[in-house]
Amino acid sequence: MAETDTAGPPATDPTPSWFTPKRLLAVFCVINLLNYLDRGAIASNGVNGSQGSCTASGTCTSGTGIQGEFSLTNFEDGVLSSSFMVGLLVACPIFATLAERVNPFRLIGVGLSVWTFAVIGCAASFNFWSITICRMLVGVGEASFVSLAAPFIDDNAPASQKTAWLGIFYMCIPSGYAVGYIFGGLVGGIYNWRIAFIGEAVLMLPFAVLGFVIKPLQLKGFSSSGSYGELTSVDLVASEVQDMEASYGNGGAFSIAEDSSGKSSSLATNARNQLSKFVKEIKELLVNKVYVINVLGYIAYTFVLGAYSYWGPKAGYSIYHMTNADLIFGAITVVSGVLGSLGGGYILDFMSNTISNGFKLLSATTFIGAILCFSAFCFKSVYVYLALFSIGELFIFAIQGPVNYINLEAVKPNLRPLSMAMSTVAIHVFGDVPSSPLVGVVQDHINNWRASSLILTAILFPTALIWFAGVCLPTVNSLDENNDHLEESTTNQSSTTPLLEGRLIKIAESSSEP
Repeated sequence: MAETDTAGPPATDPTPSWFTPKRLLAVFCVINLLNYLDRGAIASNGVNGSQGSCTASGTCTSGTGIQGEFSLTNFEDGVLSSSFMVGLLVACPIFATLAERVNPFRLIGVGLSVWTFAVIGCAASFNFWSITICRMLVGVGEASFVSLAAPFIDDNAPASQKTAWLGIFYMCIPSGYAVGYIFGGLVGGIYNWRIAFIGEAVLMLPFAVLGFVIKPLQLKGFSSSGSYGELTSVDLVASEVQDMEASYGNGGAFSIAEDSSGKSSSLATNARNQLSKFVKEIKELLVNKVYVINVLGYIAYTFVLGAYSYWGPKAGYSIYHMTNADLIFGAITVVSGVLGSLGGGYILDFMSNTISNGFKLLSATTFIGAILCFSAFCFKSVYVYLALFSIGELFIFAIQGPVNYINLEAVKPNLRPLSMAMSTVAIHVFGDVPSSPLVGVVQDHINNWRASSLILTAILFPTALIWFAGVCLPTVNSLDENNDHLEESTTNQSSTTPLLEGRLIKIAESSSEP
């Protein structure tokens, strides 16, 4: 085992040195951007399209895009936008748990490969159910890195810029949506909506391959092995020794049947232990008041933003007769998303990045953004609407860095991947997944996009109150627990500096000795 550890020292391998913290951040940002580009593209008028319609005089026009080709109702169209959640819900906790034993970049490679084939399947779909199933598989791609990217960024970002770096990463969400609106509108309008999905697959493929060839990196809070593969080997050897002892039994008589039975028993025991550990960690998250309050506010926020992102271009076209709604909403989302996400991160770092200050910033920016966006829909002038809505979006997007900073800092280091995974599952299951079809149902019932938009925007006011309640919560116990865990970890780690700065954690020689 010691020979394996020293055969190829990470410090002498040229590949890890190329992946500096900033380059790793860039890779994660591009993957995140492409993931949300797909979301924006399927919501664009060029890809999503519109229903066919007939006038009172009997003149009918054929539908366009996915909705027109498959004759989808608004409810079915909303379901299509949310179906990715099935894959995300199933895969997210699995990836977060496997990251403790398997190189996370291999997991990302597997997930992004599924994502790539899934969007190709969308391009080849022939009815509502075929494209819905492919959209479910797309969620697996997001799950493969959503729980791992933020902890890696948090580990490698400068201490005084952690929230700013997270803001840069989450800036790719609105930017991806915006680029997706424009990409889908142009490609779907000039060529065909199926071509847009093929283009997405071509763009993501290199990153799927990268997930299989990149050298292993380590997350703080986990074992200090030189690589995840080595850690797995140690576990396997220990497991095999236990199995051999059980199979030889008393007196050393070896039985093939007993060996098979022993291995099956070992696997069952290991599965029960992993399930028990997972349940214990989930309970630990649920009793963490800071984490729960933060995620509750994030759910309400995502409910609104999810419906905005999906129905925004269509609502703008209906209310203000914007013929180029895709481009306009794309431009607003890019500018507001980039400036807001970066601004929120830098402001919290300037204030001193604490959990209490994070809640203050979340409640203030959400409340101001809610007032501006609600007022925007009250005006009939398209110019007043665009001005107020753009500024409102700027404030709303400022929460991206702070809300995820709290998710990371409110829990112990070893719970960070799971905290991010469960936060992602929660905001989708209770947030943007139901919001799109529910808004579609409301719109089908009242047939008034202005009223539907005002009802939706009003949800931001209680969202601000939820986050304001977080200011009053004590965070000392949670932080002390975090520090205690870090102190315990130092006995197994030789360094807590960023792992990509060329100062990689080494295995203590004593850990490899028999």
